[in-house]
Amino acid sequence: MTEKGPVPTQAAGKPRSGEMRALTADRVAAYLRENPEFLNEHPDLLAVLVPPGQSEGNVVDFQQAMVTRLREENDKLRAAQDYLVTTARNNQSIQSRVHDSVLAILRASSFETMIQTVTADLAVLLDVDAVTIGVETGDVPIPKAYAAGIRALPNGAVDGMLGPNRDVLLCADINGDPRLFASAAGLVRSQAICRLRASSQAPVGLLALGSRRPDAFQPGQGTELLGFLGRSLECMIRQWLHLPS
Repeated sequence: MTEKGPVPTQAAGKPRSGEMRALTADRVAAYLRENPEFLNEHPDLLAVLVPPGQSEGNVVDFQQAMVTRLREENDKLRAAQDYLVTTARNNQSIQSRVHDSVLAILRASSFETMIQTVTADLAVLLDVDAVTIGVETGDVPIPKAYAAGIRALPNGAVDGMLGPNRDVLLCADINGDPRLFASAAGLVRSQAICRLRASSQAPVGLLALGSRRPDAFQPGQGTELLGFLGRSLECMIRQWLHLPS
């Protein structure tokens, strides 16, 4: 009968697997004690850790910590989702209002009717409290037919209000400017103003929207739709007055 060879033994000095696990666990535990913020800095590890049961004595209840963290993350995700949904709905509403306003301007049967539409109807369509058109007329008076809807501004006023290189400006928590809103200035607590350049042969002007809500217009909001409204109004002014570009 063939004699069996010697049974392999653990190499001298080499720890058994249990000892390796204990050694590794000791090192991990020591590292965590020395770095108590480790799990805060690596919260993704909580998703793969197997938590112990309820706390007993000095045992840390990781399960409760994980549940608490997951709830906090879930609350943050839900808040972000609600914010995105609300923002999308508001943007859709604003877009629809601006489109309706442009269509109302296009439907005007005369220049006078268009001015009346802008300075009266747009306040309702855009859900604001005042809408005016300002024009740098210098010393030339506004014709009586348009005086109710157009505010005369001194030369340089538009650049003074907007800045020389800006076409749209949103302002929150302000007192309304009487130069723009006349008797309605006392109502205005936020405003949006848009430069109007109807023609190289016409004075520069602006479209002003005023709201009694201090946060209706705020710096940082998108201005594309207001710019679109202003460009549409420029085109119609140019067409009604037979002006070159």
